[in-house]
Amino acid sequence: MKATDILERLVSFPTVVGTPNGEIVDWICSYLEAEGIAVTVLPGPEGDRSNLFATIGPRDVPGYILSGHMDVVPAELAEWTSSPFCLRRDGERLYGRGTTDMKGYLAAALAAAPKLAKMGLARPVHLAFSYDEEAGCRGVPHLLAALPDLCAAPLGAIIGEPSNMRAVLAHKGKSAASVTIQGRAGHSSRPDLGLNAIHAMAGVLNAAIEAAEQLSSGPFDQAFEPPYSSLQAGVISGGKAINIVPDLCRLELEARAISGVDPQSLLTPIRNKAEALREMGYSVEWTEMSAYPALALDVTSPLVSLVEHLTHQTALGAVSYGTEAGLYQGAGIDALICGPGDIGRAHKPDEFILESELVACQTFIEALGQRCQA
Repeated sequence: MKATDILERLVSFPTVVGTPNGEIVDWICSYLEAEGIAVTVLPGPEGDRSNLFATIGPRDVPGYILSGHMDVVPAELAEWTSSPFCLRRDGERLYGRGTTDMKGYLAAALAAAPKLAKMGLARPVHLAFSYDEEAGCRGVPHLLAALPDLCAAPLGAIIGEPSNMRAVLAHKGKSAASVTIQGRAGHSSRPDLGLNAIHAMAGVLNAAIEAAEQLSSGPFDQAFEPPYSSLQAGVISGGKAINIVPDLCRLELEARAISGVDPQSLLTPIRNKAEALREMGYSVEWTEMSAYPALALDVTSPLVSLVEHLTHQTALGAVSYGTEAGLYQGAGIDALICGPGDIGRAHKPDEFILESELVACQTFIEALGQRCQA
């Protein structure tokens, strides 16, 4: 099948993050197994979604991983010109949710797979497709835990997030958490008898704002934009009516950390501020939503020179968005980002990829296969 035909099938599966993905996993398995490629399905603890790992070539020889995620962000139909889960062509543009982020990469890899299978590879090329990346890389840790039983220690991992087919060596780490404050409801005419959860959360929110302001003063890493770690409050909710003392308030926060900084540590001052409210009679629940480490691959890594040679482009130092690459590096595997499409099209209505970008990615993967023949 052509990459465009495969992409059409992949887009048709509405694999929104946090939802079951059995249908797309089954389709990919059937496609690869029909080409004689060994596939392992790795169910996650959620019970309704899985990672997928396939090997082309010998499992007991170090090779390369092509890593991508099968989930996509939600798509509001009213905001789209056409159905987000039905591939639409307009000239060279192929529209659909996930075309750029990142089913285009999966389609190119799957289109290249039959040719790789016929090459008689001396070094393997592995396909590692994960779930719930868009929720903070929740699926791939389970895949990485199983990796020693699936293949020899890999030489490197290429994470196909959209980078215009240019190698990217670094990105920030991320940690996200929610804090829920439970107070005591009452009539607004007697606030002295209640515990106002929104008022209590105001102190926590101020702590987050102050921490964000302090981070803008450094430390710095000029490879990133902005060149410092950041923190923000993204969602806040609470209260039922203006004349009721609100007994519940919830805040969601995220921190993004430059290389060398633990993203989870950036949220510690806010957590401490929240938990101190217990002394005032509030109930406080802190929940870690997601976390992944920064990526920082040394330019001298053989993986960098290999990808630069195959793409005919010099590597880019860093990008602002996060990926699963930091988790691969944390597992001891050299990793970088290199995939088709532009990140500026991701997570938007009328997301698209160019057919020429799919071709370029498939050509790159087939060239990698040729390097694995010797």
